[in-house]
Amino acid sequence: MRKVYLDNASSTPLLPEVKEAMMPYLGEVYGNPSSLHDWGDAARMAVDEAREKVAGLINASPEEIIFTSCGTESNNLAVKGIALAAQAKGKHAVVSAIEHFSVLNAAKTLEKFGFEVTEVPVDKYGVIDPEDVKKAIRKDTVLVSIMHANGEIGTIEPIKEIARTTKELKIPLHTDAIATAGTIPVDVSELGVDALSLAGNQFYAPKGVGALWVRRGIRLMPLFDGGIQEGGRRGGTENVAGIVGLGKAAEIAKANMASRISQLTPLRDRLLKELPVKVEHVVVTGHPQNRLPGHASFCVEFIEGESMLMLLNNKGIAVTSGSACTSRALKASHVLIAIGLSHEIAQGSILFTMGLDTTQADIDYVLETMPPVVERLRQMSPLYAKFTKAGKGGQ
Repeated sequence: MRKVYLDNASSTPLLPEVKEAMMPYLGEVYGNPSSLHDWGDAARMAVDEAREKVAGLINASPEEIIFTSCGTESNNLAVKGIALAAQAKGKHAVVSAIEHFSVLNAAKTLEKFGFEVTEVPVDKYGVIDPEDVKKAIRKDTVLVSIMHANGEIGTIEPIKEIARTTKELKIPLHTDAIATAGTIPVDVSELGVDALSLAGNQFYAPKGVGALWVRRGIRLMPLFDGGIQEGGRRGGTENVAGIVGLGKAAEIAKANMASRISQLTPLRDRLLKELPVKVEHVVVTGHPQNRLPGHASFCVEFIEGESMLMLLNNKGIAVTSGSACTSRALKASHVLIAIGLSHEIAQGSILFTMGLDTTQADIDYVLETMPPVVERLRQMSPLYAKFTKAGKGGQ
């Protein structure tokens, strides 16, 4: 049976070069970077080199990079750390309605500390209007957190335009760039942001390692009480092997980004164009053009996304329904509800994310496999039976 992996938004495979770079730090180079001897020196030099490579990916200064365990930790450290450090100035934060749960739930935690949080809406494509962000800002606002792109529907947000307002008002702007860093060009100076989260498993580094960039001068309250690691901003012994892998993957992503985008974009466009032709009553989600290069997302009417996932998996195709953090929740995605879809349609979410190993033959196989899978599920669907009986059009 053919095997087709189209769930790269959940995790990418480890590049051979990344694995090779990590291996010494899983074996003979075992010192602690904080130790004051030769074994520690070797580990510390590896971490410092990786810090330079990660900084180079986003055009930042190495000393502004904080290594974390994942994108979720990076988002939590940014949202809670910046807001709590500034709470003497005010207790109000602004986020969008389609942020990842690691931002939304971190914002809910802030509410337990007496903060107020305003959620900014999006349009039908998931685009945030910079004017809505501007209107949401108050005199006591101490943080704005808006994602660079949504990993579920692929839409890229106008962060530069939003940053103009936050910079003018001197309010820190954090962006969750987990879906974009290592995938499309990300330059913190060009974007104008003050903090940025990224995660290694999005661009062929290992799972369990991420980073937070914080512009020099932005105060940050640590979430972990411990040692002096990461400039005192994130205590705990560093994951040296993972950090080395992140650095190597960042170096490769920067060098190969243009070729990766040119490889992935035609695959994405083909799925976006041909799947709605092959399968009736399919809603394309996200912006039609201004979206991530390897990202194609849909809602298939009258059936549930989880059922499609299981049948496609039986055919050797790996996809997801919504984000990796909602695909097991068995409920409608907050992102799809925010863009105006009904709960019934949102339940049929399916997301294809292409990677470096994806081929045109893989897309052929998906387009061949999807129609009978959807037909089988619709024959079991009371919603579809009701629809066909009524003889009305779709959505």
